[in-house]
Amino acid sequence: MPAYVVFIREQSTDQTELQLYSQLAPAGLAGHSVTPLAMYGAYQVLEGPDIEGLAILEFPTFEEAQAWYFSPAYQKALKHRLRGGRYRGIIVDSV
Repeated sequence: MPAYVVFIREQSTDQTELQLYSQLAPAGLAGHSVTPLAMYGAYQVLEGPDIEGLAILEFPTFEEAQAWYFSPAYQKALKHRLRGGRYRGIIVDSV
């Protein structure tokens, strides 16, 4: 059953760190079966506080999403994203 990783950027704090993240993050996808469904495009907040953007990635299973997120290659990039802004990250199973 597919699973989705959702990243919500609440606030950017350091553009240099976010730039480093965008340079390193693609290498973290290598070897993982992932389909980007939404990547910081147009959005409308219907409920809750405003955000700066969001990304949605589809993985074949919940376990494969976890394996990608906790992989050494993605963890190397992740530290820069977390230094560059306030985010929420979620893995959710499909129905």
